[in-house]
Amino acid sequence: MAVKRVYTFGNGQAEGKADMKNLLGGKGANLAEMNLIGVPVPPGFTITTDVCIEYNDIGKDAVVDLLKSDVEAAIKNIEALTETSFGDKTNPLLVSVRSGARASMPGMMDTVLNLGLNDDSVAGIAIKSGNERFAWDSYRRFVQMYGDVVLGMKPESKEEIDPFERIMEEVKEQRGVDLDTDLEVEDLKELVKLFKAAVKEQTGHGFPESAWEQLWGAIMAVFDSWNNDRAILYRRMESIPDEWGTAVNVQAMVYGNMGDNSATGVAFTRDAGTGENVFNGEYLINAQGEDVVAGIRTPQQITKEGSLRWAELQGVLEEDRAMMYPSLEEAMPVVYGELNAVQDKLEKHYKDMQDLEFTVQDGKLWLLQTRNGKRTGAAMVKIAMDLYREKVIDDKLALMRVEPNKLDELLHPVFDMDAIGSANELAKGLPASPGAASGQIIFFADEANKYPDTILVRIETSPEDLEGMLVAKGILTARGGMTSHAAVVARGMGKCCVSGAGALKIDYKERVLRIGGNIYKEGDWISLNGSTGKVYDGRVKTRQPDLDGDFASIMDFSAKYTRMNVRTNADTPKDAKTAREFGAEGIGLCRTEHMFFEGERIKTVREMILSSDEKGRRAALDKLLPFQREDFEGILEAMKGYAVTIRLLDPPLHEFVPHTEAAQQEMAKEMGISLAEVKTKVSDLSEFNPMLGHRGCRLGNTYPEITEMQARAIIEAALNLKAKGITTVPEIMVPLIGTVEELKMQSDIIHQTAEIIFAERGDKVEYMVGTMIEIPRAALTADKVAEVAEFFSFGTNDLTQMAFGYSRDDANKFLPIYLEKGILKHDPFQVLDQTGVGQLVEMGTQRGRSTKPDLKVGICGEHGGEPSSVEFCDSVGMNYVSCSPFRVPIARVAAAQANIKKNG
Repeated sequence: MAVKRVYTFGNGQAEGKADMKNLLGGKGANLAEMNLIGVPVPPGFTITTDVCIEYNDIGKDAVVDLLKSDVEAAIKNIEALTETSFGDKTNPLLVSVRSGARASMPGMMDTVLNLGLNDDSVAGIAIKSGNERFAWDSYRRFVQMYGDVVLGMKPESKEEIDPFERIMEEVKEQRGVDLDTDLEVEDLKELVKLFKAAVKEQTGHGFPESAWEQLWGAIMAVFDSWNNDRAILYRRMESIPDEWGTAVNVQAMVYGNMGDNSATGVAFTRDAGTGENVFNGEYLINAQGEDVVAGIRTPQQITKEGSLRWAELQGVLEEDRAMMYPSLEEAMPVVYGELNAVQDKLEKHYKDMQDLEFTVQDGKLWLLQTRNGKRTGAAMVKIAMDLYREKVIDDKLALMRVEPNKLDELLHPVFDMDAIGSANELAKGLPASPGAASGQIIFFADEANKYPDTILVRIETSPEDLEGMLVAKGILTARGGMTSHAAVVARGMGKCCVSGAGALKIDYKERVLRIGGNIYKEGDWISLNGSTGKVYDGRVKTRQPDLDGDFASIMDFSAKYTRMNVRTNADTPKDAKTAREFGAEGIGLCRTEHMFFEGERIKTVREMILSSDEKGRRAALDKLLPFQREDFEGILEAMKGYAVTIRLLDPPLHEFVPHTEAAQQEMAKEMGISLAEVKTKVSDLSEFNPMLGHRGCRLGNTYPEITEMQARAIIEAALNLKAKGITTVPEIMVPLIGTVEELKMQSDIIHQTAEIIFAERGDKVEYMVGTMIEIPRAALTADKVAEVAEFFSFGTNDLTQMAFGYSRDDANKFLPIYLEKGILKHDPFQVLDQTGVGQLVEMGTQRGRSTKPDLKVGICGEHGGEPSSVEFCDSVGMNYVSCSPFRVPIARVAAAQANIKKNG
């Protein structure tokens, strides 16, 4: 059977549908679906994502041969539905060519509009439409867009503006006009001539006149854009696989630039920033779609309510607003009524907030796209819970609508209200993406790492700015509305953004920002409030946010549907308390060595290290005992009866001694010994490969007195709390074992110490002894290890290091290149390698439970808070994952979602 590569749609018919997103991309699948449910959509066709993969494998010529007959037939279908002819001089069919991956990637790939125009057909369009200005404006736009996307006409340097924009600015200046819409027909003709001359000069080739040559060039350019730098970065950021590819959507053009009865816009069925259930969006009269999202012209609001809110933010008087910036609801009430009905229909159909693109051609409404809208973390939670309360979705689906990682946005600091009250307000723009950000000004995206905290300040952003937007703490633009590129991308990232701050005057060459009478240079501090659109001088103090009832409801749903518990990694009572407030059910990793660095304790630790015999070490450890016992009491009490896994001393002793001569001199003075003695001891402790050296259980087995002291501190702390009526569940974890004999030796020391204390105190507490599986041999021999261990906790940080043979401290020299070249799909220290390291985890779990069926198993590496890793842990039957306190909500949602995916 022949492979189908092209799917048509139009006039209420479609060969595809919504559930074919993997093949047709999100845009193509939804264009087909809108046709089937009666939404007005221009006819067209979709070239599948599989063809993109073929294109990358076999190249342009071979793919054109595969597609040629199908594309020609699909064009004939559009011709029949529109009663036009592709390439005809008098009645030409013009088309748009757009990308469309299965996952939304706003602005990351390329689009070409008005394709099919040339020196002959522009006259035909002028006669047919009766609007010569519209025809030449469309031709100007086409040459500009095709020159950029297909022919590679880019600025020569980052300080330069787009070559076409430069030409346009020169022509506008010569004509004495400010706006593109003020240019006359002869001006537009001159622009086309100048644009084509620039193409010839820069590329060495004339602008293509053949409609078919134009079409194939645009299709291949869209396929190429799947692998442009910004698309690759966005995929890495959003964990979108490279092998998915993009579809190509070719549609008959509809025109928002035919005059004052035409328009184009972007709309959201709910507020993408806050989640408020209010229809909102922006439009431009006499414009095409790219004008709205590019931020070149500041657009007007779709609803009157939105327009009134915008005017208040911008300080525009009502009389001026109504006359100069009317909403679509006021300017085109009939069209607005149709659009409002369509948005309601689409949200009900998809049962989620929709992001729409539309065009009004001579009073007729057309939909060009619908998709589940990108939203902030706060909006994500509110929309999910509102749809649940509206009985549109159930609690399971509400929970599945939450992207676990985006919950992190809700935990970011916000501005302190007292500090805001005394701050110097500089300007006011649109609250494009909520949040609080203070940083040093930078003007170019590729310099976002110039300072630790930066604010990217641009006239408007473009997709090429993505990497800088990702690094910067906040984004500020002089132009653009709530649906501009900056606003949409910032909301998707959860990044604070203020757009359309018209008071800003930005000089890229001088690297200067002028606001009123103030001059700000690169490196100066400003602050942004993305929730109000206000810009402040200097740094503004922040505080922790207040979490609302919707967040709590999502956590309740997580508790209802999860199988696997979530613990936290915490070394202090404060961290333990924070994690408990987020719903952590115990501590999966308490690192005892962190306690040794506090205050006077480090001196006592160094005294132990410098001791030449066991007697001296025990004397120092006796001094440490009360500190450790007090620490453990605080942490065990904070967990209120939940299990606390306490890892015995893990790092090598050289980490506790100073390595500069000045610090060694100070240590010698404190210890009452010579500098030479300190240097000798430091030298004795040094190792060629400390990660594989004298650390973990090896310390406890060579110096049993260390394990004895720590075991005593834990057991005595539990007994002291028991005397106060407080229940504790201490779990003592032996680190870095490779053989069962290592664990047994440590286990014996712990149990013997515990029995001595029980005899001394005349009382007992329950406790467990287990181990951290972080050496491959321990996973391979887990059946033997489980004969001694009462629980396993996989330390996937070290397990990843040893499985890959990568040093985590040195891997940054090659990991970025490995990721760029596709050798690795993810950084294995951030996302668990399920194929290799995961196999060790699964094998270790199965083998451990073959010996001890009720063996408790968890994970305490950094992966314990990463959603895909949490899902893997659930799949192998772990009892819990453990992560840092502020990752607990993320892990809880991910654990519940994993269980829902598995069991429905």
